[in-house]
Amino acid sequence: MSAGAPRSLPSSGQKSIQDICHPLSAEESALNPGSAAEKDVSMPNGTPVDTSSPASSSSLLNRLQLDDDLDGETRDLFVTVDDPKKHVSTMETYITYRVCTKTTRTEFDLPEYSVRRRYQDFDWLRNKLEESQPTHLIPPLPEKFVMKGVVDRFSEEFVETRRKALDKFLKRVADHPVLSFNEHFNAFLSAKDLNKRQGLALLTKMGESVKYVTGGYKLRARPVEFAAMGDYLDVFTQKLGTIDRIAQRIIKEQSEFLMELREYGPVYSSWSSFEEDLHDPLEGVSGCVSNCSSALEELTEDMSEDFLPVLREYVLYIESMKNVLKKRDQVQAEYETKLEAVVFREDKKTPVPTDVEKCQDRLECFNADLKADWDRWENNKRQDFRQLLTGMADKNIQYYEKCLAAWESLIPLLQDKQEAKGETN
Repeated sequence: MSAGAPRSLPSSGQKSIQDICHPLSAEESALNPGSAAEKDVSMPNGTPVDTSSPASSSSLLNRLQLDDDLDGETRDLFVTVDDPKKHVSTMETYITYRVCTKTTRTEFDLPEYSVRRRYQDFDWLRNKLEESQPTHLIPPLPEKFVMKGVVDRFSEEFVETRRKALDKFLKRVADHPVLSFNEHFNAFLSAKDLNKRQGLALLTKMGESVKYVTGGYKLRARPVEFAAMGDYLDVFTQKLGTIDRIAQRIIKEQSEFLMELREYGPVYSSWSSFEEDLHDPLEGVSGCVSNCSSALEELTEDMSEDFLPVLREYVLYIESMKNVLKKRDQVQAEYETKLEAVVFREDKKTPVPTDVEKCQDRLECFNADLKADWDRWENNKRQDFRQLLTGMADKNIQYYEKCLAAWESLIPLLQDKQEAKGETN
């Protein structure tokens, strides 16, 4: 299947994952990154750029709303990944993708950008986001390494699947109320030549705190809500693993059945050349089998290219969430260790050191950021799986409708043949 424009999944209806309960009872609170402010922009050489015309990105973007329901907030940053190109040199062969940005944010010098990035650039961005925003959940990237001889990483199918995943990664970052304002993200979207050797900033103090090593320290009082998050992720991992195994088995069986159908149809076509009286019905059967074969091929491709990638993305998402939970526990362990040192000190009259208070503030900040990102992740998950499951149901319905229509088209041929035989008798 050739690479082309990504196909959107239907979004009607809703279906939840059974046996998995939401560990947090608090209502979701959407975070608004702020309204887009209009400003006069100019080229690097000082030439002013007019953005007031009705067709300009500034006027158009301000009227566009989120496709998904995010409390009706207006988007001021649009990012797309498209146009993959293969580059061959004496040293290596790689794929680059065009990253297009349209924005009205004042942090950007221009309203539109178009740059080319390869996978390692995306990987650099994610690492920088993890370093500079350790309290937040960073969306996952598609896995970099593939098994040689099993998947051709330069095939159109693989490149298109990766392009979709990279596009989703950037869109998730762009929709985040904190990550989207990160200076590394700004450089990734706007810089023509991305200098990955020189970071834009050192690790924040929060990042340094997260790397604190507690030497096997066991938390005294881990909040129930964060423990529930960990339990939920464990159950969710098991569910996704089971669905993924069954889906891959279904795809394998469908592929085997497809091979049988491709051999089955021509048999009737060959047979019809020896049966003058049955020529039309036999050709009709051959055509029906061929149509069913095409419908099954399309269904199998949809499962491979649309269904499985979402499952794998959320498996990686779970790993990212577990890493953030682990970092939160490390900050709490650091706080408890420092607090115990104060409690058991000899001088009880000395005020609590400021570093203990700062550590407590960092822990509270981590908790607030993690809860907000968890709510956002839950909202995205509901939307993604609603679209995924509804799309899968629609594709299966379409498959059976095509097969039914193919066989129904054979009925008139059989009736005409029966009527002609009756007239002969």
